[in-house]
Amino acid sequence: MNYREQLENLIADNNGIVVTNEVEEQGIPRHYLTLFLREGKLNRVSHGVYVAPDAFEDKMYMLQMKSPRVVISNETALFFHDLTDRDPLEWSVTVPSGYNASKLRGLGIQVYSVKKQLHLMGTTEVETLFGRKVTAYNKERTICDIIRNRNNMDIAILNDALKRYLASKDKNISLLMKYAKELRVQKILRSYMEILLT
Repeated sequence: MNYREQLENLIADNNGIVVTNEVEEQGIPRHYLTLFLREGKLNRVSHGVYVAPDAFEDKMYMLQMKSPRVVISNETALFFHDLTDRDPLEWSVTVPSGYNASKLRGLGIQVYSVKKQLHLMGTTEVETLFGRKVTAYNKERTICDIIRNRNNMDIAILNDALKRYLASKDKNISLLMKYAKELRVQKILRSYMEILLT
């Protein structure tokens, strides 16, 4: 198989989106990206990210391709886990402390920051509307995060998310309490749950 075929296969496997480092990992010389750009087989959407003209522009997937340390969180994660009906007005992501998030904020993204040791706790994969996998926090971590940020969000969304979580079949209360302890929201979470369970 020649480099051209390899690149075509990579584009097909990634549903029309490729990034420079993936191309290099496959051993394909970078100038093939330039050739595909000239031929109109790819469009450059941002630094190191290319999309086939017939591909759906999956912005959330592309965001994570460009910024792999970004984890989808808070209201956006609630939406992915079907813990809210509200489409998030702006995306919410979490980054490790010390991460320069000025570009993300410039894109209108709500950025939360946590200690590095807590950053990857409770991550899972979810699918975007276009069927591509992105990293988000699981239900339990998301519940803890919205309780941590309760003063900056609509209380109706928080209450609805907790009710939906407690009614879900795949809830894991012991994991929820473990995360709540790590994130120091155990007491507040307990009081919310007592109110909702009575």
